[in-house]
Amino acid sequence: MPRRPTPLIAEFPVSDREAGPYGITCGPDDALWFTLVHHGRIGRLTPDGDVTVHQLELASGGPSVITTGPDGALWFTEFRGHRIGRITTTGTITSFPLPTPDAGPFGITVGPDEALWFTEAGADRIGRITPGGDITEFPLPLSGAFPSAIANGPDGRLWFTMNQANAIGAIGVDGVVTVNPLPTPACAPVGITAGADGALWFVEIGAGQIGRITPDGKIDEFALPDRDSRPHAITADADGNCWFTEWGANRIGRITPDGRIDEHDLPSPSSEPHGITVAPDGTVWTALEIGTVARLTPR
Repeated sequence: MPRRPTPLIAEFPVSDREAGPYGITCGPDDALWFTLVHHGRIGRLTPDGDVTVHQLELASGGPSVITTGPDGALWFTEFRGHRIGRITTTGTITSFPLPTPDAGPFGITVGPDEALWFTEAGADRIGRITPGGDITEFPLPLSGAFPSAIANGPDGRLWFTMNQANAIGAIGVDGVVTVNPLPTPACAPVGITAGADGALWFVEIGAGQIGRITPDGKIDEFALPDRDSRPHAITADADGNCWFTEWGANRIGRITPDGRIDEHDLPSPSSEPHGITVAPDGTVWTALEIGTVARLTPR
């Protein structure tokens, strides 16, 4: 069997170790935007390595997941501050407190209706916020589900992981929720993304598996070579593959549509990879809690 080329991996310092780079996304300005979860900041990294950092109103707000909105700004969740934040590419910040106390917003994505949809991990709700700041909340049919990541599906619904309920949920823009239990007990799904194959792909941090669910609810699970690797976040590329972080094993992994898995060690030990995104040029970027952002260039 021919040996596949090893990708190039480079790391860019963006903060000290205490700041905690966490979520990351490609912005409309061709830069990488990331959250500094422990210091309440939003960072910007150019492909050349230039870093700019913006302080939020709440240093203790816990900015977590970040995404590009339909209005050309970056939108993010503040898990501990119970807010949804917005930052323009020029650094203007707006904050929207949530109606529900202790909501714990975590995942966020753009929906088919040009609004931002987000999970409320502490309140068992899915939220929706328009670019103008109008907020609606939809309760889930389960309590203690801890909804985590969320993705825009190919069927006009938003798909999300239910970390403590071992299930994948889907919600329509009308607020109707469907729950799909997972086959593996205590698998604790976290990250989820829409794949190029028309399915949703997700990671099971508690079971060391990658999962795939079709819009009609068919589920497949793929075991990682290291079941203790703690996969955390996942993102899709344009070639049909999905890239994921292995938080507990210091690796970046890739799974092909047919379930083949490749894994790549990160250069710095115990770097704690969290969020992951694919840039338009095909490079893969991940936020490392040690204070750096890593770029993987497939070959």
